[in-house]
Formats: sequence, structure tokens, C-alpha cells
Amino acid sequence: MNKIEHTSGQLYVTSAPSGAGKTSLVKALLTSMPNLEVSVSHTTRAMRPGETNGVNYHFVSEAEFIGLRDAAGFFEWARVFDHFYGTSKQGVEEQLNRGTDIILEIDWQGARQVKALVETAVAIFILPPSTRALRERLTQRGQDDEAIIERRMHAARNEMIHYDEADFVVLNDDFDTALGDLQSIIRAHRLAQSAQAMHLTHVIADLLN
Repeated sequence: MNKIEHTSGQLYVTSAPSGAGKTSLVKALLTSMPNLEVSVSHTTRAMRPGETNGVNYHFVSEAEFIGLRDAAGFFEWARVFDHFYGTSKQGVEEQLNRGTDIILEIDWQGARQVKALVETAVAIFILPPSTRALRERLTQRGQDDEAIIERRMHAARNEMIHYDEADFVVLNDDFDTALGDLQSIIRAHRLAQSAQAMHLTHVIADLLN
């Protein structure tokens, strides 16, 4: 797949083990930062109570997913807990070319694929404060039985091994502090010379004439 270059929007990638609080943090980040949108992924898993098709995920059959995958329709994709997850390549490109900053919520496999395609992508890994806290969060969600929780804990360890592939690491011990850290990462990149040169073209041209 060809690399994506020279877009006016910035791409951010967030990864974390299940139960680390990534979804809640990203949701809060979206409401607190302007010009930032989440890319809605495709998945073959069943819709959970309270979820909406096209908002939380694009829920598709396995046959539909494989068809899109084989047609090179996904920016990245992975199989997680016996279900497929993928990000629409066309959707991400359209959002970035509009100048919108995009944040992806994907696992380490997807993050690695994205970084290979978009050299300017910023990868953020969110860690829980401890193994005990992670287990407590998974249990308190009330979504899984003990066998599934054990499976998620095992997967979490395999996921967290890859934290060092990210550009930034955020510890979600205190929610507000972790949210502030994420906001700081976005603000810092928006103030980078390369970003400012693009967004302040007319101002800089006027000042230097």
C-alpha cells in the first residue's frame, strides 16, 4: 500500500490494553480539543448495548470485511479476540486532506502499520497504573466472565510489551491528569514549526515581506 504524505491534517494513533481507559480518554479529548475527530473503525464483532452503527463502529459481516480488506480498502486491520477490526483508508485520507486532525483507537499491530504508511503519524500508548488496577477495571465493567477477563489480561501483557514503539506514553492513574497529558501532546504538535508554517502561511508571508 502506498504511503500517505503531505496532508494538511495530523494523524494521531492511540493504543492501550483493554481496560486501560483509552476509549473514555479519547471521548473526553474530542470534546475538549477543536478540529480533532476520531476515525470510526469497521469491525465484525457484535454490537454491544448502547452502541450505534456508524458512531462507535461500522458493524459489518466477516464476508464484507474480507471483501474490503482484499480490495485494499483498509488503512490498517487486525484480528483481535476472534474479530476483525480495520480503519477505512479512504475515510482517513479525506479527513486529513480537509485539514482535520484525526485520532485512531487501534491496537499495537494497527499502530505499527499506520506508522509504516504515515511517517508523520504520532503514536501514543496509554498504560494502566498496575496489573491489579487493570483487572479491577475489567471486572467492574461487567461485560465479561472470569474466563474472558483472564484472556484479556493475557492479551494486555502481550499488548503492553509494545509500549516502546510509541512516541509518547501516558499513564492513566488519574483520569484528569492523563487527559491533560493527551491535550499537551496535541497542543505541542500543533505548535511545531512544520505545522505552524502550514497554518500561518499568510501571517508569515506578511511578516517577512
